[in-house]
Amino acid sequence: MLVAVKRAAPPFSLNRTGAPARRFIETEIMRKNLIPVSAAVVLLLVASARPAHAVSKEMIQLQTQVQQLQDMLQHLQQSNDERMGVLQHLVEQTADNVNRMSQTVNSLQQQLQTQNESGGKIDQVAGQVQGVHDSVDELKSRIAKMDKELQDIQSQLQNVNTQPAASQAAAAPPGQQPAPQAPAQPQAPPVDQIYQSGLRDYTSARYDVAVGEFSDVVKYYPQDDLAGNAQFYLGEIAYRKGDYPTAIKYYDAVLEQFPGSPKAPAAQLRKGQAELDSNQREAGIRDLRNLIQRYPDTPEATQGRSKLNGMGVRITAAKPSAYKE
Repeated sequence: MLVAVKRAAPPFSLNRTGAPARRFIETEIMRKNLIPVSAAVVLLLVASARPAHAVSKEMIQLQTQVQQLQDMLQHLQQSNDERMGVLQHLVEQTADNVNRMSQTVNSLQQQLQTQNESGGKIDQVAGQVQGVHDSVDELKSRIAKMDKELQDIQSQLQNVNTQPAASQAAAAPPGQQPAPQAPAQPQAPPVDQIYQSGLRDYTSARYDVAVGEFSDVVKYYPQDDLAGNAQFYLGEIAYRKGDYPTAIKYYDAVLEQFPGSPKAPAAQLRKGQAELDSNQREAGIRDLRNLIQRYPDTPEATQGRSKLNGMGVRITAAKPSAYKE
């Protein structure tokens, strides 16, 4: 009995299944060959995209910096506007205070003119007048300081609005950044600041400290009007210490260097008193007469007349006043 044996076909027959095998082999070969090519293409794309990415990043950074600068300028503008509004309000209030002080001075002068026969009351009212004058001087100094601050703020605003160089400097390459400016040289404090400190120490009887501060005013600002006031208070401190020659020297400095100063009548009066207290009778009488002749309508002239009348000295006719309020 014959048994038929069937041979198994090979897994990949060149006749019937050869085409799929060939396609599989060709696909594998192409895939293996395309991997290096694809990697090279990707590398080329990355390499070509790096400059554009870097440029885009720098542009974004510059845009961010410009936006930050614009925000800072807007904030500075708002802050300066608020400060200017506050300072203008303070200036108006101070001007009102000065006007009220001036009215008070006028009323006190009228009281002095009606009380020429009472020496004690004259001295009391004269002290009040001197205090009012000092307060007026202080208020004037505050007004000048506030006006200076307003001018500084306006200058800052003009510089901010007319200088686009800040944004240009931020966008400039690192190698082209502007050179730093040299540090400013140290300067003396503002004259009104030194003077007000000296006045506070003077009224608090800290005379040694006040002498240094008033001396700084004379040293650093010899042409300023407050230098005349500082000379007067230096004379007052020396007078209170009993150093009459030094006091007379400072009073003379006020009369010679600042003849139109509001402190000139007081300096003339105090000089005459210092001469009388140092047993220089003739010189004291002469200076009190000069006070009455040069500043006849001032409270100091009224005190000079009272002093001379108490000494039994005849008062000559007064010449036209050289004193101006």
